[in-house]
Amino acid sequence: MPATIRLRQPDDWHVHLRDGAMLEAVVGATARQFGRAIVMPNLQPPITTVAAAQAYGERIRRALPAGSGFQPLLTAYLTETIDPREVEAGFRQGVWVACKLYPARATTNAEAGVGDLMAITPVLETMERIGMPLLIHGEVTDPEIDIFDREAVFIERHLAPLLQRHPGLKVVLEHITTSDAVDFVRSGPPQLAATITPHHLHINRNAMFRGGLRPDFYCLPVAKRELHRLALRAAATSGDPCFFLGTDSAPHARSAKESACGCAGIFNAPYAIESYAAVFEQEGALERLEAFASEHGPRFYGLPLNPGQIILERRPHAVDERLALTDAAGAPVELVPFHAGETLTWQLV
Repeated sequence: MPATIRLRQPDDWHVHLRDGAMLEAVVGATARQFGRAIVMPNLQPPITTVAAAQAYGERIRRALPAGSGFQPLLTAYLTETIDPREVEAGFRQGVWVACKLYPARATTNAEAGVGDLMAITPVLETMERIGMPLLIHGEVTDPEIDIFDREAVFIERHLAPLLQRHPGLKVVLEHITTSDAVDFVRSGPPQLAATITPHHLHINRNAMFRGGLRPDFYCLPVAKRELHRLALRAAATSGDPCFFLGTDSAPHARSAKESACGCAGIFNAPYAIESYAAVFEQEGALERLEAFASEHGPRFYGLPLNPGQIILERRPHAVDERLALTDAAGAPVELVPFHAGETLTWQLV
């Protein structure tokens, strides 16, 4: 077995960096391993204008560790009233690289999301014309639909018709969790792709209830049955270029996770690439990790590959149960990382 893995520096094509003190506390975890990251716009208020995106990008850059070359790639939050001219202007100016579609109330800070896809037809037509990708949180929010079926129903009711109406639109179905999504993306057109998180490769829905209620494994979309986890692992390690890395790292303070109405999100950024490496080794596919982590995403987005490298060493190390991070002012922020209390085989050096 290899003692080291050398990879072209990877990118994270889906991450939540939050804002304020939380941004300052967590951005370094992403920047230490990834060259670029698609940053989600679901702040309060959401990022819906070019000016708001520019200001957020500046806050991210100010929060980075000294000397970091990390590049945040910003996105626009789609609402039913967003101006297509604003979307096009931001894309052509290079302020944002994609638009994010949240079905209304589907996840954290999605209250301003889209309730009727037909209402954003002018925006989608503009994006199709200029080649701007649409990033989708693919779940229905109908309370009558079982939470474990919401991704599959979204694909059938909304995504398939959307692709028929806009055949030239570039679409990323983000953080997929089901074999239904794997099959749909794999059989779709070349302008359709999907991101896969490390936690959906490691856990199934039993993790949330093992030994009691485990809020640190609660995320949206929720983890599904074991058969879906296995389908995701097969897809990620297949070498198929329509699947690439997107952590969906979503930090919440420990108190927010362990509350009467705990927040959805898993903070996997501190050990993301080590987590993926564990999966690829278990599946006998370490030789395909670089393509999944560092090549498929840039090629889909039409961006150059990163010139630098990272090195992973086979060095078993225990993951802390809690991370006591600090913001720029030195204030404490306590978070629970993914793999808390576990031992990982690979370590980024």
